[in-house]
Amino acid sequence: MNSLITLLSNFRLADLLDIAIVSLLVYQLLLLIREVHATRIVLGFAIIFVATAFASQLHLLTLDWLLSNLGPFFLISFVVVFQPDLRRIITQIGRGGFWGGVFQGEAALFKEITSAVKSLVKGRRGALIVIERDDSLQSIVESGSRIEADVTAELLATFFVPHSPLHDGAAIIRGGKIAAAACILPLSQNPNLSKTYGTRHRAAVGITEETDALAIVVSEENHTIAFAMAGKITPEIDAETLEEMLTLYGTKVD
Repeated sequence: MNSLITLLSNFRLADLLDIAIVSLLVYQLLLLIREVHATRIVLGFAIIFVATAFASQLHLLTLDWLLSNLGPFFLISFVVVFQPDLRRIITQIGRGGFWGGVFQGEAALFKEITSAVKSLVKGRRGALIVIERDDSLQSIVESGSRIEADVTAELLATFFVPHSPLHDGAAIIRGGKIAAAACILPLSQNPNLSKTYGTRHRAAVGITEETDALAIVVSEENHTIAFAMAGKITPEIDAETLEEMLTLYGTKVD
């Protein structure tokens, strides 16, 4: 009891700020780990960390020496593997996004996209939506019909009405606007992709292999949502997860 009283009496405002900053950093790290393709990598680093502590405590000299000397290598590897995600988090902090995650305008954009996807799933319509980030998609935009309109759930969903002129191809979102629709995307030639994936899924993976764009697929056959990034696709996610992933990865890095 005396220890608790002593601790509280010495507690400073700076300590509260310290705890808040560390908590937010840990929260951002947990968001990163939630991304399905990062989980095993993070688990691998965690096992190495535990093994290092274990070797040190039990005085396993050879193992301790090996892991200690490889420590800088593991640290550099972690930074290299998660460089895009770490860069995005740091950029959000610099832009004032540390406390709120993304700008209010970006949050509203992601809600409109998510709302459109929900409508498409409910209407059993297929769709392919691509969000430009740092890499220019100008050549892709030029392959379709120029739109240049504000993003609204209603407008975005109308592009994918069956048999409409803009039904085939992808809608491209650039700078918070729908830049074009019915755009042609490169198809992935990755032999490891599931044989069940159709043209939309392969196109989503293809554009994210060649650029840093994000792609959203709504399956016309299965009525499911998939999210593609960096040449990898996360299938069968719900709308809430989609919005979280857009919030984490959709902010454009200047």
